[in-house]
Amino acid sequence: MAKGESIRDTSRTISGYSDVIVVRHPEQGSVAQFAAATHVPLINGGDGAGEHPTQALIDLYTVQREFSRLDKLVDGAHIVISGDLKYGRTAHSLIKLLSLYRNMRFTLAAPPSLEMPEEIINLVSSRGHSVTLTDKLAHALPDADVIYTTRIQRERLTGEKIDGFLAAFEINQALIKQHCRPDVIIMHPLPRDSRPGAYDLHTDLDGDPRLAIFRQTDNGVPIRMALFAVILGVDSLVQRSLQEVAWAVPQTLGPDDILNDDVNLPPPQ
Repeated sequence: MAKGESIRDTSRTISGYSDVIVVRHPEQGSVAQFAAATHVPLINGGDGAGEHPTQALIDLYTVQREFSRLDKLVDGAHIVISGDLKYGRTAHSLIKLLSLYRNMRFTLAAPPSLEMPEEIINLVSSRGHSVTLTDKLAHALPDADVIYTTRIQRERLTGEKIDGFLAAFEINQALIKQHCRPDVIIMHPLPRDSRPGAYDLHTDLDGDPRLAIFRQTDNGVPIRMALFAVILGVDSLVQRSLQEVAWAVPQTLGPDDILNDDVNLPPPQ
């Protein structure tokens, strides 16, 4: 493509080499162009500032597993989505997916000029859900079931003046301890910016059992396996439980691991 080849030509060429294409592209709308030119299935792996539907499936699966551990239902949950909601494609896809549930409450906390696109807010509201907008993150947290935060997409900014607001949107141990319930779930699509002054998800939460980010990334494996199996029509041939796999996996526990009731591992040595 650096030589000037069009998306159409690139897509058609790759179609001859593969059974499935997964596309991540920096320009919004590019994935649709890839899909229009291919004759094999195509998965959207990130469409500029538009959508990231496979990440939304991973995020929803994570919420379901975390809620199952806490004996909660997704219906009626209060979801706080914070950070860069204008360019954060994972947030766009997740709120659309969660809006298919019932009686949801969404609080969208973003710095001025990085708010959720109006068309997405209107879609979620039209499905009968409560949507609250705020530029004060601390006000949104006291009864949150899930905090889903995103990094600032600096590579996509188009002149927004945001640096004066970022410190107030950092998710850190002090903020969680002061405002959140003991059973809140903290999520992030990763990567997070861990550098000082980035004001993203702070590393001082590492080791806190409420932090689900690495359980979230682990869940990406079965979700993507399932997507490929369904798309290629072999899902009926795949063992249904991850506990039934035929190979031996060393069973160890890390300091951040939380077990679900259906997982039986030996105690750490």
